[in-house]
Amino acid sequence: MPATPHIEKHFTATATVRDIVIGMADGLTVSFALAAGLSVAVASSSLVVTAGLAEIAAGSIAMGLGGYLAAKTDLEHYAAKRKRELRETEHIPETEAEEVAEIFRGYGLRDEHISPLIDSLQANPSRWVDFMMHFELGLEEPDPSRARLSAWTIALSYVIGGLIPLLPYMVFHDIVTALWWSVAVTPVALFVFGYVKSGFTGVPPGVAVSKRCWSAGLLQRRPSGSPGCWAEPEARLLSFLRLVRLPA
Repeated sequence: MPATPHIEKHFTATATVRDIVIGMADGLTVSFALAAGLSVAVASSSLVVTAGLAEIAAGSIAMGLGGYLAAKTDLEHYAAKRKRELRETEHIPETEAEEVAEIFRGYGLRDEHISPLIDSLQANPSRWVDFMMHFELGLEEPDPSRARLSAWTIALSYVIGGLIPLLPYMVFHDIVTALWWSVAVTPVALFVFGYVKSGFTGVPPGVAVSKRCWSAGLLQRRPSGSPGCWAEPEARLLSFLRLVRLPA
């Protein structure tokens, strides 16, 4: 009987999901809080809508700019750390080689297996630096084009999320009715948002929904073993060992 091929499907757009979570969750909660607060101070739904749209415009610009600067900072930080590691491998190779050995010893490898690994890395300085960036510093190389995409993703998600609590105020003229509809719609939106997010990330829907509704947008670290840019160091080390054909 032919064996069924094992096919793994991994979701890799974790950075995009993170940006959507940041933008949409903040847009939902901030816009709702503003609209609810104004509802007890003014008598016109149109005033709430006007103030809400102004807040969405300002908030999306601020959040998008923040995402852009954060991505640029990550890129600059990575470049600076990589430059330092390259300099250290050139000027103090013995120290760097011992650091590599300590990393492998931490995973249970014996010295007779570690020595050829170090020789292999030293023969390729670029790969050696890549190894140190991954396993010593725990850094992944950022996408150079990520900053602009991150800014747009966060800003547009903020706009979409911010409009949801305002929709009842656009439909109903009575501000009390609009407020109650906004109170009802916002948790439902958070629930749906958490459920859809779970479909992309592989987190059980109940866990994702409860986190989204209770934290109202606070980012959670992905669980151990999940794929993407937050992959665990153990998985990366096993991949390296397979590459050099040594036992894990």
